[in-house]
Amino acid sequence: MAGHNKWSKIKHRKAVVDKRRGKVWTKVAKAIIVAAKNGGPDPAANLSLRYAIDEARYANMPRETIERAIQKGAGGGDTSSYENTRYEGYAPGGVAVIVDALTDNRTRTVGDVRLAFTDHSGNLGNSGCVAYLFDHRGQITLEGKGVTEDRLMEVAVDAGADNIEPSGEDEDRVWTVSTAPAQFQIVKEALEKAGFTITEAQLAMVPQNRVEVRGEAAREVLGLIEALEELDDVQKVYANFEVPDDEVDKLGL
Repeated sequence: MAGHNKWSKIKHRKAVVDKRRGKVWTKVAKAIIVAAKNGGPDPAANLSLRYAIDEARYANMPRETIERAIQKGAGGGDTSSYENTRYEGYAPGGVAVIVDALTDNRTRTVGDVRLAFTDHSGNLGNSGCVAYLFDHRGQITLEGKGVTEDRLMEVAVDAGADNIEPSGEDEDRVWTVSTAPAQFQIVKEALEKAGFTITEAQLAMVPQNRVEVRGEAAREVLGLIEALEELDDVQKVYANFEVPDDEVDKLGL
């Protein structure tokens, strides 16, 4: 997010040093269970499982915990019937929000999501109301320590990456590598092989443009995102907002 490095750094720090790690692990474990249940226990033959396992590794989930989740899904130990569902809506300031959930009770989940929007001055919309404002992309975040742009460009672009963007400065710098979905795994494996430290990698809904929010609107948007991420059924939240550096300081983040 060029021009908004401080906000990018805050988001990265929250993702890496998450005080709610137990909740993160619970959500990742659910994704592993469902992937193993639907596609089998072999990540080489089950791409969804491979992605879920990678996400678990980046969240520092112990290997034994990952293995238990795989066995629970593939071995019939989980009798729940989960399904993927997506919700879309608007936050204050015209900010578009996409919520991806994994649920065994659509009625419960849509009620919880709707309440989160309402409590933070937003509106839950119809399917497709904001999805056109986002692109499906691969995003890989790297630790910046010891990384030179020339070396990163050489490895990432050769593997098929479309864009490389720095956030933060000096020792706090991180890099985001963007790819087409088909190139995501190829680029990620090339970066790992080259010795780069990946802190997050996912197929995400990336906004085409961003809406700047300030003041109370910024506070409400941040509150909505946090409330949605706290919901047990919610796996991912995407939004197209930016908080300028000076506003980040005012909000005390």
